[in-house]
Amino acid sequence: MVETNDKWIVERTGIRERHIADKSIATSEMAVAAAQEALASRGISSRDIECIILCSVTPDMQFPSTACIVQDRLGAAGAWGFDLAAACSGFVYGLTVAAQLVASGSHRNVLVIGADTMSRIIDYTDRSTCILFGDGAGAFLIEAGEDGEQGYVGHLHEIDGSGAPYLNMPAGGSRLPASQETVAKRLHYVKQEGQQVFKFAVRKMSELAEALLQKHGIAASDISLLIPHQANKRIITATAERLGLPCEKVVLNIDKYGNTTAATVPLATRDAIRSGRLKKGDLVLFAAVGAGYTAGVSLWRWSF
Repeated sequence: MVETNDKWIVERTGIRERHIADKSIATSEMAVAAAQEALASRGISSRDIECIILCSVTPDMQFPSTACIVQDRLGAAGAWGFDLAAACSGFVYGLTVAAQLVASGSHRNVLVIGADTMSRIIDYTDRSTCILFGDGAGAFLIEAGEDGEQGYVGHLHEIDGSGAPYLNMPAGGSRLPASQETVAKRLHYVKQEGQQVFKFAVRKMSELAEALLQKHGIAASDISLLIPHQANKRIITATAERLGLPCEKVVLNIDKYGNTTAATVPLATRDAIRSGRLKKGDLVLFAAVGAGYTAGVSLWRWSF
C-alpha cells in the first residue's frame, strides 16, 4: 500500500514484527487479559483491587471510561478508577499516580494498565505512521510495601503543548466532530511529523533521566535497567548513549511488537522479567515521551 520494504523499516525503526488485534477485540479485552495475568502472578483476587488506572488513547468509546468496562469484567467490586490519556507516556504517568495513592496510605492495591489498539486509528496509506504501531496491553499491580521497604523512588514529568501539532489525531473531539468531511479527509487517523518528534524524544528522555538521577544522588552506573518507551530503536540507543548506559542495561523489544503506545513499558518489563534481566532489588528507570508532547521518567526499586 506504500512504497517501503522490510530492510528500510528495520534500519529506520528496528521493528521486525507487530501484533494486530482481531476485529472482535477492543482495548478493554486486552486490558482485562493483562490485568488477569498480573493478578495471577501475585495470587491476588480482583476483589482486592481498590483502584484501576487505564492508560490508553484508544478507549473502547468516548464514554464510559474503559476503566469502568475493565472493572466490571474483572469483577473488581468496590474498585474505582479512570482512564488516563497521555499517549506513549501514559503508563509512566499512571505508575506515578498509583505510587502517590499507595504512599498516602489511602490505598493498598492499585492496578495500572497500559492498553492500546493502535491499528484502529492508523492510516495504512501513510508511510510515516503505518509501519510503526501495533496492538498490545500490559499491567502492573502497585502494592503497599512492608515497613522500611522502598519501591517507588521518584519521578519527573512534564508536558509541552507546543508539540501538539506534530503528533495527533485531528478529528473525533469537540473541535472537529465526526462528519462526512473529516472522514473523507482521513482526519480520524494518527498524523505525525517524524523528525520533530524524534528530536524532542531523544533530547527530553535523556534530560529528564539525568535530572531525576541527580535529584536523588544516583549515578547512571547505579541503574540496573533502563526500560524506555519502545517508539524507535534509534531513539532508545541515542538515549542510552547520552546516559552512558551499555546495551545490556537497556531493554529493547520494539522488534517484536512495534510501538504499542501505552503498552510498551509494561510489555518490555514483562519480557525483562521472563528473561531474567529484571530481579528483586534492581534499580529500574522507566522513561517515555509521547504526543502532547508528554514526557516522564520514573525510578523504582523492583520488589517482586
